[in-house]
Amino acid sequence: MKKIFLLFLLLLGLSYGKAQQQLPDTKPNLAQKAMIKRGYGMFIHFGINTFNETEWSDGTLPVSSYNPSKLDPEQWVRTAKEAGFRYVLLITKHHDGFCLWNSKYTDYDVASSPVKTDVVKAVADACKKYGIQFAIYYSLWDRHEPSYKDKNPQKYIDYMLNQLTELFSNYGNICELWLDGGWDRKPNDWGIDQLYRLVKKYNPACAVSVNHTIESTAGRRNFTLPSNMTEDNKYFFQYFPSDFRLWDPKLITKFDKKQYLHNGQSYYLPFEHTLCLSKRWNWFQKSAQLPTRDLDELEELFYWCTDNDNSLVINVPPDQTGRIRAYEADAVIGLGKRLGLSANKPLPKNGQFISFNRLATATSTGEEKGRHFPASAINDGKLDSKWLSKDTLASVEMELDPSHAFNKISIFEYQDTKELADGFSQIRVPRIQQYSVDILQDGQWQTIYLGDEPMGDCKVIRLGKHYKAAKLRFKVLKATAPPGINEITVIYRASK
Repeated sequence: MKKIFLLFLLLLGLSYGKAQQQLPDTKPNLAQKAMIKRGYGMFIHFGINTFNETEWSDGTLPVSSYNPSKLDPEQWVRTAKEAGFRYVLLITKHHDGFCLWNSKYTDYDVASSPVKTDVVKAVADACKKYGIQFAIYYSLWDRHEPSYKDKNPQKYIDYMLNQLTELFSNYGNICELWLDGGWDRKPNDWGIDQLYRLVKKYNPACAVSVNHTIESTAGRRNFTLPSNMTEDNKYFFQYFPSDFRLWDPKLITKFDKKQYLHNGQSYYLPFEHTLCLSKRWNWFQKSAQLPTRDLDELEELFYWCTDNDNSLVINVPPDQTGRIRAYEADAVIGLGKRLGLSANKPLPKNGQFISFNRLATATSTGEEKGRHFPASAINDGKLDSKWLSKDTLASVEMELDPSHAFNKISIFEYQDTKELADGFSQIRVPRIQQYSVDILQDGQWQTIYLGDEPMGDCKVIRLGKHYKAAKLRFKVLKATAPPGINEITVIYRASK
């Protein structure tokens, strides 16, 4: 009996040791499986920046400025539940160093502010109440904490270990740790391995990652866009260990690959996308009411980002009262209803794509700064590539398999962007004002859709019947500047 007990302890120790390290593999580990199953979360940016009309601050804003008048974290989580989100990802400390919990290691926290509610506890408790998983964001970069400037990096690493111990030991189960700000130091100076081991001690199924996870060349801090990560075992960990990839706010390709290298070994890594609900791409809420993305765009981005075992979080920030605004809550709830989200069902898919990488041609091809933007970009599975015309009036065609039916077309227009004063927010301005979508059948073109107003951020055409065609043509009839298209997807969507 004694030998059996000793063997049990040995196996337990081995399991515990493995839980604290990332092992080479070509399939998901425990944390990754749990992450893939969750798939869809609500990001919540809230903190001292919310009360100072800024996205980033330098750690000198007075604690007294944090002063929500009707703080209601339960309303945040209730909104997430009603919208069909599977988890909530809360900013616990941004780059400014302000903490949303009562940390004994700093006085730059809610406990020192006019409203002393422990927001982390309130959100964690509400997640338990509503049956939603709880995840946290924690900035590595800290512009307030004195130990951050110490010549010995371990001084600040110890500070982070102490704070993460508070978070992981006092607030129940945490399913994900999203680390940010790693650009401010060399990767080896963050003690990521120490942070990873600490987290896994509390929850082996907690997924951990650092923003800008992957680099193009080991040790060089040069980067390949996620949309170009179409080959396995070509790119390298910048931060190891990490359970998933992050590059906020970039989007992956439809042909995203999962195998990445560290010290000559290959590791499986899914991707988590981050999007702002706001059309302005603001993360922290502003005093002005800002418009949300249209439901069509949100729906298509949902499908894009949750495909291929990747995940998505949408930022829904509370305002200065400490509540999510009604029209923003309604937007994500409306999206959840449109998608038919249910905690007991897999996340929905868009349908069968029949247009990727089909031969495409255009009446003209434009260039910017010596770079050409060919027609082949319209169906290459990347939302950050583009076809650009040289002329204001132009058309682009793609070949289709005439045996494949389709009943849906989604179009992402390349738009001009106006950067706003905060350095983060932007306004997108369409170029295309009028257009048609035509198909070639029996050698003749016929129009199946005519648009007489600007396309908006994402145009979704839901056709009343199934079509089959040898070619599809997008024709610009009126534009304010040479038009461009990021992606046209032709889809067969089965009836529900």
